[in-house]
Amino acid sequence: MKGNANKLLAAAVSRLLRPLVKLLLRNGVAYGTFAELARKTYVDVAFQQHPGSNKRPTASSVAALTGLTRKETKRLRELDGAESIIADERYNRSVRVISGWLNDSSFHDAAGAPARLSLNDGDNSFAALVKQYSGDIPYSAMLSVLQMAKSIHCADGQVELLQHAFIPEGDTGDKINILGADVAELIDTIDHNLTSPADDLRFQRKVSNSRVVSSSVPAFRKLSANKGQQLLEELDAWLSENELNSDSEPDTPIHYVAMGIYFTEHPVDKIDNGE
Repeated sequence: MKGNANKLLAAAVSRLLRPLVKLLLRNGVAYGTFAELARKTYVDVAFQQHPGSNKRPTASSVAALTGLTRKETKRLRELDGAESIIADERYNRSVRVISGWLNDSSFHDAAGAPARLSLNDGDNSFAALVKQYSGDIPYSAMLSVLQMAKSIHCADGQVELLQHAFIPEGDTGDKINILGADVAELIDTIDHNLTSPADDLRFQRKVSNSRVVSSSVPAFRKLSANKGQQLLEELDAWLSENELNSDSEPDTPIHYVAMGIYFTEHPVDKIDNGE
């Protein structure tokens, strides 16, 4: 049973990672940064809820639980947080290429500014820059990444640096914050329901249908938005009536509660009509 559960968990994790990785790539977060975030999170969570013991967790016990070395566990424990990892540029190949262009005199013009480079001709070409500062990544692949981010302009076999930083065409800060808050709450709810008795389950449902006529989707999008907004406004009013106020007893315990509704759609490649 354990082996089957692990297979199902692996499949579930792979599925939920796909949209997350899509978002990370769009915002210029390379795999190394994500891996460091994952290691840091493993360590933090293991320290917070170390299973099977009332003793205070140590670097050694967390290392044994997570599979990381004791030295790595201690290092990750001492990091300020996820924000410092995202800000760490050493994993981002694109950043390294632009940094090399800005700081290496081999790729500067006579005035000491980043030169307009030939695409792949000579020791101070764009191809040479990528090879030196991005390892085994083909220069054509790096060219595409930097063009997508509007960091460079390429024409007539010449590459010009437009931005002195790698700034992907990413998502707004407010929307990214929703990713961390709302998705974490949904996963926490599912995790709670996997491990809790029947009388302590939290509400978590959805409606779906893979045979909806495509022309009807806009109508359902509008219907679900209107109905969802009505429900959320009703629930919000109830929460407001039951929140802590000046008439509450001193030391009244309080809780954070939330309920979310989302809409999603995608085309179905093939419908089984039973034929």
